[in-house]
Amino acid sequence: MRWAVFGTYDQRRHPRVAVLIEGLRASGDEVVELNEPLPLDTAGRVALLRQPWRAPRAAFDLLRCWLRLRRRSRALPPVDAVLVGYLGLFDIRLARRLFRGRPIVLDHLVSAAGTARDRGLAGAGGLKARLLRWVDDSALVRADLILVDTDEHLAALPAPVAKRAVVVPVGAGSAWFEPAKPREGPLRAIFVGLFTPLHGTGTLAEALAALAAPTGDEVDVEVTMVGTGQEYAAARAVAGVNPRVRWIDWVPGDELPGLVAAHHVCLGIFGTTVKAANVVPTKVYQGAAAGCAIVTSDTPPQRATLGDAALFVPPGDPGALAAALRSLAADPERTAHLGAAARALAEAHFTPAAVVRPLRAHVPSTQQPPRS
Repeated sequence: MRWAVFGTYDQRRHPRVAVLIEGLRASGDEVVELNEPLPLDTAGRVALLRQPWRAPRAAFDLLRCWLRLRRRSRALPPVDAVLVGYLGLFDIRLARRLFRGRPIVLDHLVSAAGTARDRGLAGAGGLKARLLRWVDDSALVRADLILVDTDEHLAALPAPVAKRAVVVPVGAGSAWFEPAKPREGPLRAIFVGLFTPLHGTGTLAEALAALAAPTGDEVDVEVTMVGTGQEYAAARAVAGVNPRVRWIDWVPGDELPGLVAAHHVCLGIFGTTVKAANVVPTKVYQGAAAGCAIVTSDTPPQRATLGDAALFVPPGDPGALAAALRSLAADPERTAHLGAAARALAEAHFTPAAVVRPLRAHVPSTQQPPRS
């Protein structure tokens, strides 16, 4: 089967599409990429809600990418199906015009309305929220098959749309499955993220501050914090009392697997938002593939995905998070067991080839006349 993976996605910022491409190729399919990355990441797109006067520039950039995609599509060989990459809520409109008669698959990893609501940028009933719901709905109606990442996101789709949707976990690229190196010394934990409310970095910062306070039963916990974003300054101000926290603004994508694998623990998310309760974040899949012990919030999708291969704490509970890290620091054998269990689970279910199985199984049923 020959796929066109289409859109303005950026694999450097969003590894999801790279995992899907790798999985399709590993499964024996041919993949042709038709990609013109839009110079606007998720944070930039969300910022348009705060600064709507930037919209004309964003629209110009999108149009320029679309003109290139249209021009390049003329030389594309015939394809059997089209996958519109993550953040393709507008790209699917062009894909539908360029690939008439071909099944169009939309990777709907996040919704525009849900992201804005999660970041406190749009209330449920306001004009912005209604506009973003229209963006979501008008994209979904154009897709023959819709990919979501959890059962919770599937249940949130409108009933007519849900009939054309399938759960495809985020997974991790093959670079994350490199043989694990021995992890020695004091417990080292790592967090990688954009410091949004979803991640619960306020909770994490309070936990890190608590780890610096004397308890009478001291254990060493070193923490690496990678990334910047909405709550970065506040988190650093709170956690700055802990001298064992290292802050790194940015790490090149090809260096990140090795950095994470050098740590005993990969920290997931700890937020209390609706979105935080419905996702399994990319970093959890990647940390599991790297053989780290996973510490993350106790939410239905994460518990269903990870089972006994993670240590769960209540969302928004810094005391529980600090206690969990102390317990792992005091019990290296348990930490190693959790890391091995996470790695085994990832090898069985989170590889690129494994995560695309539901996608490949559902594509034949989508071959139908294009939607208007």
